[in-house]
Amino acid sequence: MAHFAKVVDGIVEKVIVAELDFFDSFVDEAPGEWIQTSYNTYGGEHSKGGTPLRKNYAGIGYTYDSERDAFIAPQPYASWTLNSTTFLWEPPVAYPDDDMSQEYTWNETTKAWDEIT
Repeated sequence: MAHFAKVVDGIVEKVIVAELDFFDSFVDEAPGEWIQTSYNTYGGEHSKGGTPLRKNYAGIGYTYDSERDAFIAPQPYASWTLNSTTFLWEPPVAYPDDDMSQEYTWNETTKAWDEIT
């Protein structure tokens, strides 16, 4: 089985699991196209050592960039920028690298990571 995203005007509207031959007999009169996506692809890498597919697994609300053949999540904050290699959003300040005993949340007002207490 494979995963396919229904893309309408560059936006993912749904994701389904189906065999490729399903589309040979499937009649979809709604606008858009079905594009294969891989559950194992994240940041341009395949988690099981396979070939990554379209940079990231598609999700509802994601954008599909046909020129770069990439699924891109919605921008989480205005200050974050898109990495043109991984197609993941990156904060202007890296997540704190501590002993992992503390969790943080992004503060868009201060453009910093706040400790969760």
